[in-house]
Amino acid sequence: MQISAPVTTRSNPGQTGGDHPLFPVGHMVPFVLVTVLFFLWGMSNNLTDILVQQFRKSLELSQFSAQLVQTANFFGYFCMAIPAGLLMRRWGYKAGMVTGLVIFGTGMLLFLPAAVRGEYAMFLVALFTVGCGASILETAANPFIAQFGDPATSERRLNFSQAFNPPGTVVGVLIGTYFIFSGVEPTAAEIEQMKVAGTYHSYLHSEIMRVVPTYMAFGIVVLLCAFILGRTKFPVIQSEHEGPGEDHGSFADLLRNPAIWIAVVANFCNVGAQISSWSSLIPYMKQYTVVSERTAAHYLTAVLIAMLIGRFVSTSLMRYVRPSLMLGVYGVCNTVLMLVAVLWPGMSGAWAVVASGFFISIMYPTIFALGLKGLGRNTKLGGSLLVMAIVGGAIFPPIAGLIAKQTGSLALGYLVPLVGFVGVAIYGFFQSTQRSLLSGPAY
Repeated sequence: MQISAPVTTRSNPGQTGGDHPLFPVGHMVPFVLVTVLFFLWGMSNNLTDILVQQFRKSLELSQFSAQLVQTANFFGYFCMAIPAGLLMRRWGYKAGMVTGLVIFGTGMLLFLPAAVRGEYAMFLVALFTVGCGASILETAANPFIAQFGDPATSERRLNFSQAFNPPGTVVGVLIGTYFIFSGVEPTAAEIEQMKVAGTYHSYLHSEIMRVVPTYMAFGIVVLLCAFILGRTKFPVIQSEHEGPGEDHGSFADLLRNPAIWIAVVANFCNVGAQISSWSSLIPYMKQYTVVSERTAAHYLTAVLIAMLIGRFVSTSLMRYVRPSLMLGVYGVCNTVLMLVAVLWPGMSGAWAVVASGFFISIMYPTIFALGLKGLGRNTKLGGSLLVMAIVGGAIFPPIAGLIAKQTGSLALGYLVPLVGFVGVAIYGFFQSTQRSLLSGPAY
């Protein structure tokens, strides 16, 4: 149950060092709890990058088929975002977050029967369930944080909370590297020997079962978080309309608002580019270098550390540089880095992908906050559309995998995220131009 206490937005220089407060005054407990959720779903999202390689090996899949891991997970975002928006329009942000956590945790527990059966389809169902829960969770948490304080600092506040997402992604990849990857990579000759000895099937099954402890433990933690959040009192956001006879906004209004749809397209490009870039990195390094799976996974960890650094550094810079302008510049930087991955496959390309993490850092939260600007009573539904755009993460990776399958070159697959980052750059510069006309110079 939400308490009827509006969020206070008075100045607090000790928190921000400026004229506008960054954090909600007097409501730090729910702010901290919701920020922790960004860490949790960061762990989940990047564990799927590990699963792409693990399932490719243990279930003997092609690169295209293995990328269906991302499709199943992120298609859940597409399916549940609008229902999540409708749920929150009726019951509020807290109900959305608790519901999302319960579905999220349940999906992770489904990994046990999927592994016991050893069926890829069951894993995809479990991942789809995880994606559905994460979709509801993000549809609630992102607009909640953006509105939970002074509107003038919404981009910075959401970037701050989202800054705890990269540490989660780093932890997720490290857990996957050491608890899911076994470090056993038999050569073709060794595989033939195992087949002759009749031990190859048991080896593959043992590799599949390695995903179970991680996902079972994670599922229990997520369900515990749902219990804690459900017992915590939340304030009502001032823009929420919780009265039974009051207007909650409508999709008809959003259909007439081109700004939200442009933001949706930008977020589709951003998430698609990000996920296809990350999920291809380990197979890319396996094709063009001599590194092991675990070493390649360390490069993925380096991408996420670069993202973490970029999030904190860039959030601080947003006090002086318009977020939309920074978004456009970062989009150009990542376009160039993806071109390096295409033209110079190998260690040069791998380090280019690592460097891209810094510039990816602000993209999702900045697009999200910009897209919600001025939506008022339509904020919950607008947030659901922006989360629905995460379906880009379901579409871009299989396209990259198909290119790799048809051409035999994972490097050419990096043309797919390149195109996505071009879309992000265009959106950033467009928004910067619009806001410059309204508010003056960028600095």
